[in-house]
Amino acid sequence: MAEVKDRIAEVTERIARRSHDDRSRYLERIDKAGANARPRTRLGCANQAHGFAACSAHDKALLAAGQAPNLAIVTAYNDMLSAHQPYETYPALIRQAAREAGGTAQVAGGVPAMCDGVTQGEAGMELSLFSRDVIALSTAVALSHQTFDAAVYLGICDKIVPGLVIGALSFGHLPAVFVPAGPMTSGLPNAEKAHVRQLFAEGKVGRDKLLESEMKSYHGPGTCTFYGTANTNQMLMEIMGLHLPGAAFVNPGTQLREALTKEAAQRALAIAAGGNEYTPVGRVLDERAFANGIVGLHATGGSTNHTIHLIAMARAGGIHLTWDDFADIAEVVPLLCRVYPNGKADVNHFHAAGGMGFLIRELLKGGLLHPDVSTVAGGGIAAYAAEPGLTEDGHVTWRESAAESGDASVLRGVAHPFHPTGGLRVLDGDLGRAVIKTSAVQREHHVIEAPARVFHSQEELQAAFRAGDLTGDMVAVVRFQGPKANGMPELHKLMPPLSVLKDRGHRVALVTDGRLSGASGKVPAAIHVTPEAAEGGAIARVRDGDLIRVDADAGRLEVLADPAEFAARAPAQADLSANEVGVGRELFATFRAAVGRADAGASVF
Repeated sequence: MAEVKDRIAEVTERIARRSHDDRSRYLERIDKAGANARPRTRLGCANQAHGFAACSAHDKALLAAGQAPNLAIVTAYNDMLSAHQPYETYPALIRQAAREAGGTAQVAGGVPAMCDGVTQGEAGMELSLFSRDVIALSTAVALSHQTFDAAVYLGICDKIVPGLVIGALSFGHLPAVFVPAGPMTSGLPNAEKAHVRQLFAEGKVGRDKLLESEMKSYHGPGTCTFYGTANTNQMLMEIMGLHLPGAAFVNPGTQLREALTKEAAQRALAIAAGGNEYTPVGRVLDERAFANGIVGLHATGGSTNHTIHLIAMARAGGIHLTWDDFADIAEVVPLLCRVYPNGKADVNHFHAAGGMGFLIRELLKGGLLHPDVSTVAGGGIAAYAAEPGLTEDGHVTWRESAAESGDASVLRGVAHPFHPTGGLRVLDGDLGRAVIKTSAVQREHHVIEAPARVFHSQEELQAAFRAGDLTGDMVAVVRFQGPKANGMPELHKLMPPLSVLKDRGHRVALVTDGRLSGASGKVPAAIHVTPEAAEGGAIARVRDGDLIRVDADAGRLEVLADPAEFAARAPAQADLSANEVGVGRELFATFRAAVGRADAGASVF
């Protein structure tokens, strides 16, 4: 295990200095909250009786005695999300595991879980980012009964895990173990799915063929198998020490998955308040853990959404991250994974090639992770350089991760990376700040200089494409898509037409104050532009024909116009009234008014 690289140590120290006052106040608060174990014993008798009235006689006796630890289950179960459908049976498993360990477990509450895959391109996507903060609020409500000594969190997908983390940190004195359900088995290869989508965009196949392709790709229980935000969440929970080692990518419906779930419940009880291994989540998620998370994001080519979510998650624990921290760490972290959209493999192939255990061991070897962090497994992050298996009697055991990658086209060690940096850059310039993911973009397209074509929605761009109006080189500027404008939806439906234009030989890029997530693909995209157009940001002053330069190599985002003339332009206005009602959007007016900037986490808190 190598010493931590100077750059990683320097950035972590910078984060700690910047956060000192808020972090100190946060730690003081959670230490005070955690000073008394078994908080339910301080409740009135009627309060306690309400809390366990419906429990079994066995559990009721333990809860009434007040000595055994009680585990909260916070669940994002629904059976519409394939990733969350397996959670239906988890509460019974967790209750049984708790009883076997001498404790109890109760479902403390549920949180909403929407599927971005269902809402892509639809009005519901405008609630997606805000759902993260609703989930955090729902988590706080679930735990507000103050009858728990630790918690397990059942969630996987895009906004759900970040929301659960924010909520968990508001109860940072409670230990927290995050319990995944794993990815669905491999279906239609992601590259084939993307090809059919592109053929549909060109009108070469019909809706029936497109639906057939999508159903072969998304075909069963579990997380979607491409490396988007959901699977990036799972990587982060493991590398930041909130999963059991090797838990992230074990498929649903297997003996190992069930055993890991039981083990997670028992481990949560073992680290609960009042025990010798008390491990509050607010102490686990410190500056070093977040630095490790950023390293993992870069090393795996993870979702750009986490340039927003990690900032919001950290802020809930009194820690202040900035995009500069992401950019500076990116310069020393190599890209070790090629998982779609950064390659042809899916997460099952990544797991089979060595997965998280191999990745963590290699990052430790390269001095890229802080080894001496607190984790729910104990023993620092080195305990995660392992892979789980089953003993003959069905219990979980861990063995050292493989010494070599099982597939060097998917996963590599630090000595032979795919690229010396992780492929996530921060762009600055007279159009504001943005992030760009280059790990799936060919090198010759890292710099695009072309005239702007301005749109105020992804539907406008799609209509122009269908009409044959998009010809020649261009930078598509899609604005009024930021958090204040319409909740900052993902704009995945831009990718098929822009990919078609690129494949026709045009030099094409995207600039937007919206999001694209982990599936941003092969077209260079400067996203999360801030200040956003709805705040009068510079992106609102761009006009059709302006020469735009997107330079991922130099980290620049510029309009090549006369600076004085550009600054003197009045920002464009957009009629956003259609985004304010329907599909529940009227309920989120307060969120749109209160939300912060993308580079501050786009949070309402």
